[in-house]
Amino acid sequence: MRPANRKTPALLALIAALGFTAGAGAEDIELPDIGSPADTVLSKSEEARLGRAIMNQIRMSGRVVEDPLVTEYINDIGLRIAAHTNDGEHTFRFFVVDDPRINAFAIPGGYIGIHTGLLEATRNEDELAGVLAHEIAHVTQRHIARSLHANQRQSILTTAIMLGAILAGVATGEGDVAEAGLAVAQGSAVQQRINFTRANEYEADRIGIAALADAGFDPYGMGSFFEVIGRMQPSDPSMRVPEFLRTHPVTNTRIAEARARAASYPRVQSEDSTNYGIARARSKVAEFDTAAQAVEYYEQNDYARQDGIARYGRAIAYQRAGRHVDANRIFEDLIERDQKVIAYHIGLGETQLALEQYDLGFATFDRAVRLFPRNVPLVIHYGEWLVRLDRAEQAHTMLLDLLNNVPPTPEQVRLIARAASEAGEHAESYYYMAEYMLMNGDLVGGVGFLRQALALPELQEIQRIRFEARIDFIREYMTEEQLRQIQRTRTARIG
Repeated sequence: MRPANRKTPALLALIAALGFTAGAGAEDIELPDIGSPADTVLSKSEEARLGRAIMNQIRMSGRVVEDPLVTEYINDIGLRIAAHTNDGEHTFRFFVVDDPRINAFAIPGGYIGIHTGLLEATRNEDELAGVLAHEIAHVTQRHIARSLHANQRQSILTTAIMLGAILAGVATGEGDVAEAGLAVAQGSAVQQRINFTRANEYEADRIGIAALADAGFDPYGMGSFFEVIGRMQPSDPSMRVPEFLRTHPVTNTRIAEARARAASYPRVQSEDSTNYGIARARSKVAEFDTAAQAVEYYEQNDYARQDGIARYGRAIAYQRAGRHVDANRIFEDLIERDQKVIAYHIGLGETQLALEQYDLGFATFDRAVRLFPRNVPLVIHYGEWLVRLDRAEQAHTMLLDLLNNVPPTPEQVRLIARAASEAGEHAESYYYMAEYMLMNGDLVGGVGFLRQALALPELQEIQRIRFEARIDFIREYMTEEQLRQIQRTRTARIG
C-alpha cells in the first residue's frame, strides 16, 4: 500500500493538467456571483477544462477503443439523442473503453464513455440508446457541478482532484488512480460526495426517456436495460456486483417508474441498425485473447444458418487469424446482399489488399470513397493501407481533406502525421505531431514539435508564419513553469 502522502504519476499529471497549485482552495478562486448555483463552484469553462484533463488520463491509460467503425457508430447514436436534449451549450464526445465490466459514465465537459462490456450486454439498440440518453442527461443537467455545489464546504481543489481521480479510475479500471484521489482527499467520504444523488438519477431518467422518444428510439429501452442489469444483482453480498449497479443503483421502484414514464410516449417498433450489430461484432472479436478463439466462437453455427451480422463477425475473425481468402469470400457475399453497409466495403478492400490483389483492393476503396465521401471509418482504414503500401502522398491528401472537415481523434492526427512524414512533408508532419501533443494535454511537447518544424531548412514562409502564430497562441495558455521549461529547452539547444 502506498503512503497517504504519495501521489501516483497519473494523478500528478491530472493535477498539472488542471493547473492547480498546492495549497489552493476555495478562498483562492474568484467565484462568479451570477448564474446557476453550480456555476459558483464549477463554471462551464472550468467544467470543460476538468473534463479535458480527465479525458487525457483515460487516453493515457491506453484503454480507449480506437476502432473507427465502433467510435463512429457510438457518436452517431449519441449525437442523435443529444440533439433532442441539448440547448446548444454542450459539445458532446462519445467514446468506448476496452473493459469487460458493464458500465457507462459521464465526464465534465460532455465526454461520455461506455465500456465494451456494456455494449455487449445490451440486447438491442434501444437499450444502448437508453444508457446514452441517461448519461447525456447527466451532462445537460450539470449533475457533477451540482454535486460539488452540494458539498461546497470542501475546498474546490480537494473536491476537483478527488472527482477527477475517481472518474478516471472508474473509466480505466486503474485502482491506483482512485487510491491516490482518496489520499489527496484526506480520507473524505468519496462515494457520498461524487455519487449522483437519487434525485439526479431520477431526473436523468426522466429527461433521457423524453429524448429517446424524440430521437425515434423505443422509450422503454432505458427501463428494459435497467431490468436486465437489475437481475444481475447477486443474492450473495460477497459476490461482485456489476459496475453499472455501483454507479447507477437500480431498484424495482426505479424500473417501474421508468416504464411508467415511457408509457406516456408512443411505443416505437424499431429494428436494430446494421451498424449496431457491426459494432458489437467488432467488440466481440477483439475481446478474445487469441484469433483462434474468435474463429471458434463464430464457427459454432453453420454459415448457411447465420444472419448477416454473424457472418460479418465470422469474416473479421478470419481476418484476425490471417485467413484472408475465407474472409474475402464472406465480404463478397455480404456486399452482394447489401451495398449500403460501409463496413462491408472496408472489409472487402482490406482482404483484397492483404491478398496482394492491389488493383482490385484500390478499386474497391476508391469506389467506396466516391459512394460515401468523407466517411470517417472508410477514409481512416483506407489511409492506413495507403501508408502501409507506400502511397503516403495519396493518404496525406485524402486524410487532410477529411480532418479539415471532421474533428479528429488524437490517433487520427498521429496517422496523418505519419502519412505526411513518409510523403516527405516533414514540416507539416511536425505540425500534426504538435497538434497530437496538444490534444493529449502536453503543451510543452506541442511547442517543441513546432520549433523543430521552424528549424527545417526547406520551411516555406507561409508555414513559418502559421507555426509561429500557433506557438504564440499556445503560450497564452501555459503556466509560468511551462514557459520556463520551454525556455530552458530552447537555451539548451542553442548552447
